Amino acid sequence: MKRTALLVLLAFAAASCSTTRMLPEGATRLAENRIVFTETEDVPDAAALTPYLRQKANAKWDPWLYVYNWSSGRGTGWDRFVESIGDAPVVYDSTLVLESAARMVGHMQYLGYYGATADVRTEDKNRKTTVTYRIDPGHSYRLSKISYIIRDPDMNAILTEQADSLGLKIGDRLSEKALEAESERLASLFRERGYYGLSKNHFFFFADTSAHNGTAELTVRLEDYTRNESPSAARPHRKCTFGEVDIVPVGNFRVKPSFLFNLNKIEKGDTYNETDIRNTYARFSSIPLFSSVNIGLQERDSNLVDCTIELKKSHLQSIKTSFEGSFNSTGLLGVTPSVSYSHKNIFGGGEQLSLGFRGNFQFRLDDDTHSNEYAASASLLFPRFLGLPRDWFEISIPNTEISGAFNWQNRPEYTRNITSLSFGYNWNGARHFFYQLYPLKLNFVKIYDISSDFYANLKDPYLINAYQDHMDFGSEASIYYTTDATVNTKKSYFYVRAGIGGAGNVLSLFNGLLPTNDDGTAHTIFGVPYSQYVRGEISLVPTLRFGKHNQFAVAVRALAGVGYAYGNATSLPFEKFFYGGGANSLRGWQARSVGPGGAPLDNSFTIPNQSGDLHLEANLEFRFPLFWKFQGGLFTDAGNIWNLGTNALRDPASVFHADDFLKTCALDWGFGLRLDIDMLLIRVDLGIKLYDPVTQAWRGPDQWFTKNGYALHFGIGYPF
Repeated sequence: MKRTALLVLLAFAAASCSTTRMLPEGATRLAENRIVFTETEDVPDAAALTPYLRQKANAKWDPWLYVYNWSSGRGTGWDRFVESIGDAPVVYDSTLVLESAARMVGHMQYLGYYGATADVRTEDKNRKTTVTYRIDPGHSYRLSKISYIIRDPDMNAILTEQADSLGLKIGDRLSEKALEAESERLASLFRERGYYGLSKNHFFFFADTSAHNGTAELTVRLEDYTRNESPSAARPHRKCTFGEVDIVPVGNFRVKPSFLFNLNKIEKGDTYNETDIRNTYARFSSIPLFSSVNIGLQERDSNLVDCTIELKKSHLQSIKTSFEGSFNSTGLLGVTPSVSYSHKNIFGGGEQLSLGFRGNFQFRLDDDTHSNEYAASASLLFPRFLGLPRDWFEISIPNTEISGAFNWQNRPEYTRNITSLSFGYNWNGARHFFYQLYPLKLNFVKIYDISSDFYANLKDPYLINAYQDHMDFGSEASIYYTTDATVNTKKSYFYVRAGIGGAGNVLSLFNGLLPTNDDGTAHTIFGVPYSQYVRGEISLVPTLRFGKHNQFAVAVRALAGVGYAYGNATSLPFEKFFYGGGANSLRGWQARSVGPGGAPLDNSFTIPNQSGDLHLEANLEFRFPLFWKFQGGLFTDAGNIWNLGTNALRDPASVFHADDFLKTCALDWGFGLRLDIDMLLIRVDLGIKLYDPVTQAWRGPDQWFTKNGYALHFGIGYPF
């Protein structure tokens, strides 16, 4: 009761704190800018004028404005602290308001509203000023006729051919903005067809508004001199071709000439065009080997444009380390360290070699319970699509990846190793789409040192088939779409990732030639049954950023995955099962300790190892700044894993049923602290269980910090 009263008191103190206490004597705080138009029809949106405000008001609800006003103004250590993390009040400045009005009028005229004016009115109340800008849009003209004057017959023919792609249309508003865009469009059109050096400043515009009926007749004329030159500087426009093309690596690094040649799209003797230049720049820039790419052009008198491509190398080798950890209320600790090495030019043709080593250790401090996992991987990435002509990809550079891995797991119940090989491609199609296709995925799984009573104690006999030696031979494909592909973006974005894979279908064509195991239930290769299944997964993640500097964010994730075994297998291989919990999933639970469905923990496993055929989950997270580079997070996670009701041996409580879906969904909430140091984000999240699908009961505050009530996670990067 006392703690509740204290929280109420603190909340009241924050709400009642003045936002103007720290203002200088006689000053007021800019509370709001309002932009209104004297007319409501045929006017731009008020948001189009807000960038021209010289003073932006504090957000209507800005808690950090209150924090700033906790300062006493005496310059103490406390004052410096709260002033550094808070938002200072914006002091109203009448000179900046007048400048804002002038800038908005100028932009209105740029948009084609001639004679626009702005009337500024202010209202002061409680040392707060509200500024209202009343905009009179003036008058505008609509285009009634558009004529083009181009004396060169070849250029005139190009314009006629591309008439449908021109931007200006009859009925458009006459404006400087529209004319600038049209001159850029026309200049680009001609440069794409060989006219090197032609710029938007070679186009002149003449508008006749003498009809006095709100219309204008526009004449567009192409001259041989620019707007900044006199007619005496005229030089005829000439169609050019590419001359010499030199690719120059700057610095001392080994690179094969054939590799550079294949990246280049600028061919000697081709008609000059900017598309080839842009594509060449994009292709070279997509190779991590180069830190910068510069394409220089030089015109020769013989209508030739020589091209020099300068390439500067990036750091060829790098080592990265990462660390994840977790702790839950049962005393189980988990740590996952990893280290990786990469070389960006191992064979001199932009090939990337990657070596990785990872460990995973789970243990309790008060007994000898432990689980160890070691993994080593190697991959070689070729910057080309092996088996296809290079011209299949004009802009992007596809990659071919060959990789292998070995994973050794030592658990109290068994020891297992997984040997993996894969061959596949990855590339990006349009700017926001990324694809992966692995026609060959091969896993050999060997299980040994099995505990004498492990199989006998399995609560779900269906899992017995998952814990046997098997071979997985199949394919996988995935697609990723994002509205912003930058790392650690600071603006709103959305992405969706979908993947599908399967195994055993090709091998099943040869069942007639393959032997079976001892009980005749499965066909084998080298005495090992092969897996046969299909598995798919999809996740959708919108992230909305808002606030004065986009410092606040709300991120949502919805994901679903399902796997189905058939044919030569009665269950998915264990490594293809889904699991919940952990630093990036249901954070109230440690990894693999929740589900399936409402089934209790399987005590066959000393360390939780729950898994299922189906995964459904939704996450909501509010991210906000604290101070310096620290951020806070509030989150809630809901979902679970389930089994499919395809086998009578399944535990009924673990099987998915639509009618009791919500009863078997886990729910948690929590909060976190994050340190954002530019390219790296270090995260600590405390997840607290709210609803337990096993007991199907809500957990009150008195149970949150008890045994099995929470989990603490340490990770790198956002969870989604």
